[in-house]
Amino acid sequence: MANPKSNAEPELCASSIPLPDFLSPWFFSASFGFLIFLLCGCASSHETAASNRRPFDFQHDTFAFANDLVWEYHYDAHGKWVSNPREPKPDYTHHCFVVARSAKQFFEHARFDPAQPVADSTTYRRLIHRVLASRASTELPEDKKIIIPGYADLRAFSQAQEKLLKAECGSAWQSYFQRGHWRIIMPFSRHHQEKMANRLAGEIRANRPPVVHVICFPGLAINHAILLFGVDETAAEIKFTVYDPNNPAKPVSLIYHRDTRAFEFPANDYFYGGRVNIYEVYRGLLY
Repeated sequence: MANPKSNAEPELCASSIPLPDFLSPWFFSASFGFLIFLLCGCASSHETAASNRRPFDFQHDTFAFANDLVWEYHYDAHGKWVSNPREPKPDYTHHCFVVARSAKQFFEHARFDPAQPVADSTTYRRLIHRVLASRASTELPEDKKIIIPGYADLRAFSQAQEKLLKAECGSAWQSYFQRGHWRIIMPFSRHHQEKMANRLAGEIRANRPPVVHVICFPGLAINHAILLFGVDETAAEIKFTVYDPNNPAKPVSLIYHRDTRAFEFPANDYFYGGRVNIYEVYRGLLY
């Protein structure tokens, strides 16, 4: 099914950086390709073997607050996907990469202890900084995980300490300048997307929830970060269960179709739905 004609402003969690006129995308791609050749030996890889790691739990390992939308989207009387500024203007937007990455870091590096008393803001600020200082692509051993006192899980912690977490987890510029954004301008072959789908499924089965960038470049209908934590495979498709930072109320889906070797992100409040390209971020030095 063709995408509807859209007059909507794109809900950008991160935008590509404008290039000087004399630089074509292919020149830029070649430069990054050379950089990849030099650095690929330094990029780390994940172990995807079965382990005794616990699975990511949506009700416990996600934030209670949302990355807010700048725009409200709907179909007009002519069937066009249009947008209008939200009123009142939200104060926590363009943080999808920050929220998805932080959820992964708390899952990998923190342990909550509700038996301990609730601490003060200074203590929590220090603990949050310690969690976020650890690399998202690695896991701390259980006995070295950072203990967050007074709360049972991230959901409860973020409900009670929303303002503090929003202030300390990172600014919107960390979404705009995420180090993996160079990959946007490189071609996405069907072979690449097939390999990506299988790799992501393997990581989830090993209870290593990946954060992925969802794009349809050079179009700008979607430019978003989500965390994958569940997978269900059939002969026809791979269905991923998703934590969308824009929707803390319930999990959503991302579907990989084996026949077309393409990902589909269903329609929601900010995207009319359809084919997208996917790659993992916060993985190694280049992403």
